[in-house]
Amino acid sequence: MNARIRNAMSVDVEDWFQVQAFAGIVQRSSWDSLESRVVANTERVLEQFGAAGVHATFFTLGWVAERHPALVRRIVEAGHELASHGYGHEQVNVIGEAAFRADIRRAKQVLEDAGGVPVLGYRAPTFSIGARITPWAHSALAEEGYRYSSSVFPIRHDLYGAPDAPRGPHRPRPDGVVELPMTTLRAMGRNFPCSGGGWFRLIPYPVFRTALRRVNNHEKQPGIFYFHPWEVDPGQPRMNHAGRLSRFRHYTGLDSMSGRLDQLLRDFAWGRMDEVFAAAIGGAQPAERIAA
Repeated sequence: MNARIRNAMSVDVEDWFQVQAFAGIVQRSSWDSLESRVVANTERVLEQFGAAGVHATFFTLGWVAERHPALVRRIVEAGHELASHGYGHEQVNVIGEAAFRADIRRAKQVLEDAGGVPVLGYRAPTFSIGARITPWAHSALAEEGYRYSSSVFPIRHDLYGAPDAPRGPHRPRPDGVVELPMTTLRAMGRNFPCSGGGWFRLIPYPVFRTALRRVNNHEKQPGIFYFHPWEVDPGQPRMNHAGRLSRFRHYTGLDSMSGRLDQLLRDFAWGRMDEVFAAAIGGAQPAERIAA
């Protein structure tokens, strides 16, 4: 275990049918009629964290919190940070500024009512925030009472990504919240993902471990890891009429995810986002780059 650097562990709490990969075939109006597995899966994650002595940040959908407030209380009672994943898992760059403000306001209220704690962090669905596509987002978050965002992924991807964004904590706008971008490894003139999600399930575990250790040991920076509760659920329903690429991204590696996660929890030191990046969140001044 790397004793010098503590990384941030995070969970994007959403159900299996709410992912962007299925957005074209699962109507929002049908969500309440589908089999919900988010409570059982999140409880499984909480048990893993408890066994490992790890506290994390749970970026939770307001839609989920509204239907499962006891789950939100369980997260808070276990010592984890409660944060927002928005209300309805809609891409920020698609819905626009007015709808975004309404979404983050509603999510914050629902989460705080359920959890009884302030909600200061936000992560955009599908990393759909960026200086070019949503120049107003960080200011809107500040105005709605948030303190930080972890919504920018400095990579090139067909669904998301801002490859030219700073790789470390920074404030995109003087009047906006601090951005804590997803972790990347800089090599061969480009950024490679080193933050979890589908990438973590697709590549050999030793490769991921080496990459994150390089971020910690060579760059002397903490990393951010994220995953979803549905990723530890190989028995979830199969959307066989989804596209081949969507099925590959969603279902590959589910059988081994829990074991990989246990190994990851042993190999590195972990903490909540608000603890690992306390200096950046709490004492930051407007600047291009902020110390973690």
